[in-house]
Amino acid sequence: MAFNSNNINSKSRKPLLSTFQSNLVITLFFILLFTVPALLLLRTPKTSTCALFSYYNNLKMWSGDLRASNFAWNRLLFPQSPPSRSLKIAVFSRVWPVGTTPGGMERHAYTLHTALARRGHHVHIFTSPVSNPAQVSAQQSESPNSSPQIHFHEGEPGKWRYNKAWEQFLEENQTEPFDVVHSESVALPHWLAQNVSNLAVSWHGTALESLQSDIYQDLARPPGEPISPSVINNLQGVVPKVLKEIRFFQKYAHHVAISDSCGEMLRDVYQIPQKRVHVVLNGVDEENFGEDLKMGVEFRSRIGVPKDGSLVLGVAGRLVRDKGHHLLFEAFPRLIKNHPDVYLVVAGSGPAGQRYRDLGPRVIVVGSLNRSELRGFYNSLDIFVNPTLRPQGLDLTLMEAMLSGTPVMASRFPSIKGSIMVDDEFGYMFAPNVESLLEALEQVVKDGAGRLAQRGNACRDYAISMFTATKMALAYERLFLCIKDEAFCMYP
Repeated sequence: MAFNSNNINSKSRKPLLSTFQSNLVITLFFILLFTVPALLLLRTPKTSTCALFSYYNNLKMWSGDLRASNFAWNRLLFPQSPPSRSLKIAVFSRVWPVGTTPGGMERHAYTLHTALARRGHHVHIFTSPVSNPAQVSAQQSESPNSSPQIHFHEGEPGKWRYNKAWEQFLEENQTEPFDVVHSESVALPHWLAQNVSNLAVSWHGTALESLQSDIYQDLARPPGEPISPSVINNLQGVVPKVLKEIRFFQKYAHHVAISDSCGEMLRDVYQIPQKRVHVVLNGVDEENFGEDLKMGVEFRSRIGVPKDGSLVLGVAGRLVRDKGHHLLFEAFPRLIKNHPDVYLVVAGSGPAGQRYRDLGPRVIVVGSLNRSELRGFYNSLDIFVNPTLRPQGLDLTLMEAMLSGTPVMASRFPSIKGSIMVDDEFGYMFAPNVESLLEALEQVVKDGAGRLAQRGNACRDYAISMFTATKMALAYERLFLCIKDEAFCMYP
């Protein structure tokens, strides 16, 4: 399983493409640009509530080889009793979350592997060093007997050095071999991964999904605004990157897609054999997020939302452009011209924070919130809005809101439509542009708080059945057991 890093570093750069090759790349780019996103959108099934309930009931009766399934394992019922065997699990994660604002991938890693450790598995995290180790120690002190063992490689805080982590892994593997290895995206490079037969990699985004993100971001560009240089740079190199990615993905033994649409893409576009692609949706800690109306009322009062406000909207996360905040900048002022008693609460940090503050007194920016504060935030809302322009991954904020009993409004992307907003009762969807968002906001005001509360109840019931940390951990546990022993691949 060893490798020669000198061979990697000594690879010479390839010569510039010929004119013919350049034209071919451009042609391929436009094929991908217009065809693939359209096909993915068209493939997303439109299902009625009755059809969905019938589908879910049939899944409860499903049986067979789990590796042949093409639906999210979260839909199945795995026993919550202690596992029949304890696994030794190695995890490669570029960053281990510390503080109040980790990214989605880091939050996923922390939630999943903390839950697996609590179930009695021996979890070893191989990750980059942190600037404040005391914060990690504080995290582990909360449950010292059921926390992952973290191996920080040497070097600069936050800078991932896979070769150093790999050395630590090999040393620990010699002591007692790992039953399964888990990589968060490409934390473990493919030239190492091809030698690890018991590896599962969770994909939080692919190059093809990144291409779609660039498309949506440019389509949301206001008239007269020049195309972003970063978008141009991304598009120029995206086709070779997609083709390279499709080829090297084959070197990973097992693939975990975190959305149904990503699973389809891995099987149909990336051509990964079905038995090596497994869909396990993200989950959030149900102990931290849940319905608490009293806390919601207290949060509203504390941040200064007037009691006579008719509706309170909320948005959360990184306040950056690719999250679609500029769409809300344009739509919300137009909304409150006719509905001045509607308020918007903004949680998070980033460049867009000041622009939200500039919108006036109907917008309340509260900054980054810790877990207990987020619980109050979600419960204070009549509806949660996510105008993201990133179709990759599966946004945890939508799940947190739904678990809190709050309906959601989100961009109409295959990942969201196919895995989260699977029923119209859960909220509202819109095309990622200002006019479509404004139309959806007007419908929210028309429906009113009472109707939104009904939708919130439906959201909470569905989220409890699908998006909890427990559901996610049980699905991953069964996958890891299946990788270790094929007997566990049969369900039920």
